[in-house]
Amino acid sequence: MSQLKIGNLVINDDSPCFVIAEVGHNHQGDIETCKRMFRAAKECGVSAVKLQKRDNKSLYTEAFYNSPYNSENAYGPTYGTHREFLEFGWDKYVELKKYAEELGLVFFATAFDMSSADFLERLGAPCYKVGSGDLRNVPLLKHIARFGKPVIVSTGGGTMDDIRRAYKAVSSVNPRLALLHCTSMYPIIDEHESRVNLKMVETLKREFPDSVIGFSDHTNGILFSAAAYALGARIVERHFTLNRIMKGTDQSFSLEPQGMYKLVNYLRRLSVGLGDGKKYFYEEEKPFIRKMAKMIVAARDLPAGHILTAHDLCFKSPADGLEPYWAEELIGKQLATSLKQDAPVLWQCIEN
Repeated sequence: MSQLKIGNLVINDDSPCFVIAEVGHNHQGDIETCKRMFRAAKECGVSAVKLQKRDNKSLYTEAFYNSPYNSENAYGPTYGTHREFLEFGWDKYVELKKYAEELGLVFFATAFDMSSADFLERLGAPCYKVGSGDLRNVPLLKHIARFGKPVIVSTGGGTMDDIRRAYKAVSSVNPRLALLHCTSMYPIIDEHESRVNLKMVETLKREFPDSVIGFSDHTNGILFSAAAYALGARIVERHFTLNRIMKGTDQSFSLEPQGMYKLVNYLRRLSVGLGDGKKYFYEEEKPFIRKMAKMIVAARDLPAGHILTAHDLCFKSPADGLEPYWAEELIGKQLATSLKQDAPVLWQCIEN
């Protein structure tokens, strides 16, 4: 069985879902807003909260960093100043990590570059996320893998060959790997729901049986996240916000607290309700089955010594006698006693 341990939580096929509230930059660059999001996420019952860490000046070309950014969600006139406004530095990360741990939450981040990965390692991050954009970034994958901590890799916008390459890059160094099925559309609108392609969860489980499989969900609502768990995903990542009308690129397709609470509740119920795949006949079912199932009864009054035929038998509720599957065994047998119509046909009624 594939298994991953993050903090004190063990993730495997038998475990509850590890739910990540992807705060990202929905905090709008404000640490108090970020803390409020952590508290709200905790109240929803999630396992972890996650940010995004970028070393912006080394991550982007100078031209792209200085390019005008005219979006309604911009926090600066250029893309670089916009990104810098949303970025937390060392002191705030230390404060947020401590706060999340006090809440009993796993705290980590997506590392977008090696400098950010090193930053998170100095911080003492318990695990690492690699976004879909770096699925092909083998140098970054290997760099993070060498820390020896769990690595969670999203697979949006990639091919199976890309996933295999990423798997090899990490697992050759560090076996503590989770792969998240993902479709990198933000959000996935209703007309494109076929592109969610949830059966990829099963494909990934078959091809990478030693890795935990999960789902990074960009759909509206909670249906597909719950379905992914039923298909075998044991990590679910959802963007999270306090209010979708807040300023920010990711806010509109994020779950608000009410939605996240419902999702976590559904996932917990699924964890219990999926069971072990073995068939049982429960004691609590017996009164209902007695009322609904059938027994073999006499179709009419039958005298002692009568040789039973198919026309002598019928099947009626409640199920207080022989099961209908015995009917063929009774045909041709001789009655030892007379039977009234509707009387149960029992083995003691048959001549030895």
